[in-house]
Amino acid sequence: MVEQLLIKTEIDDCDVPDANLLVTEDDTPVDNFASAKQQRLLIASLYSSLENQIFLAEANVGIYHTFSEPPIVPDVFISFDVQIPENWWEKNNRSYLVWNFGKFPELVLEIVSNKDGNELTKKLQIYEQMRVLYYIVYDPNQNLGEEILRIYTLEGRHYLEMTDNWLENIGLGITLWTGEFEGRNDSWLRWCDQNGDILLTGDELAKVAEERAKNAEEHAKNAEERAKNAEERAQLLAEKLKALGVDPDNM
Repeated sequence: MVEQLLIKTEIDDCDVPDANLLVTEDDTPVDNFASAKQQRLLIASLYSSLENQIFLAEANVGIYHTFSEPPIVPDVFISFDVQIPENWWEKNNRSYLVWNFGKFPELVLEIVSNKDGNELTKKLQIYEQMRVLYYIVYDPNQNLGEEILRIYTLEGRHYLEMTDNWLENIGLGITLWTGEFEGRNDSWLRWCDQNGDILLTGDELAKVAEERAKNAEEHAKNAEERAKNAEERAQLLAEKLKALGVDPDNM
């Protein structure tokens, strides 16, 4: 496993930038309907399926990675073994300040909307310098070439494009899936396990539970019906035996 570059744990107060001077949100809508839904799907399925893990996953939240540089804002990121501080409305807790969390995210994901996002150039280089373990570029409209999904893993100091969709170091997979989400039937990017089974959202888990309960109820109803039919057949047989002069209770 490639080790991430560790952040200094001991930083003098004078070296830490004043959070009040940071632009933690600009209130500028930048996403389209498709990207917004895709981001919700990726985030929701993580929080509903990875119940026993500590992690932070967000969409369109700035990552301040260097004191002197503006933040980079991935469409989705995942950082394990960290949590949002309780007082999240404080200025220095509104964004992912690496010097506060003590580590870089393990994964960042960009959804390509046009040819001007620099996903394969400037952004790739920044994430590479940040030592982010996995960088995923999802290009549903093939704006950057024929590949819809590009997965990069950090090998030494540089990214290497993967041919496998299983991200061993974080125990997650990524796959393309066709189905319905929030009333929209389309092709989606989904997390999956090592067997390729997708991680479900809370609504999907509830639907599965409801379907199982319905099947269990139907099974119980069928069992009751079979028992009733068996009892009726036994009673009919007993009546026939009695008609022949045979006491079924003494058989």
